[in-house]
Amino acid sequence: MKYLFIIICFCVTFSISAQKEYQKTYYDNGQLKEEGWIKKGLKTKYWKFYYSNGVVQKEGRFKNGKPNKYWYFYRENKTKQREGHYVNGVKSKWWLFYDENEKVNHKCQLKNNQKNGYCLRYENEKLVRAEKYKNGQKIGEWTDLKSFKKENSVWDLQ
Repeated sequence: MKYLFIIICFCVTFSISAQKEYQKTYYDNGQLKEEGWIKKGLKTKYWKFYYSNGVVQKEGRFKNGKPNKYWYFYRENKTKQREGHYVNGVKSKWWLFYDENEKVNHKCQLKNNQKNGYCLRYENEKLVRAEKYKNGQKIGEWTDLKSFKKENSVWDLQ
């Protein structure tokens, strides 16, 4: 009977410790700094981070303590700064970058936290230049659609 009680206590303790818990941390000025879910000591699920003035700085999901899936980043004036994908804590796929007026000024394909693929540059919401990168190094640049089409397949953009 004594062993049965110990086993039950152990199982209850283990199941409680494996559960998610919502956590909030604060700046010294009392403003919320970050909030989200913790499981087994690691950030998991959805999190929000704030500047010391209370404005959202970034938000997104974690998996096993690493940023995962789609994230949004903001400036202190509340305008969107950038957004994009993380795969297991690494910036990947397409990322969008915004100017101060929240207009896309470029979008780039990233792999392993660096440009790898195409980067499209915009001015006043119009495409003005395309660049191609491999492992963070620029390997091509085009300023007109005709030369871009001549050297690249439309399938390269997917």
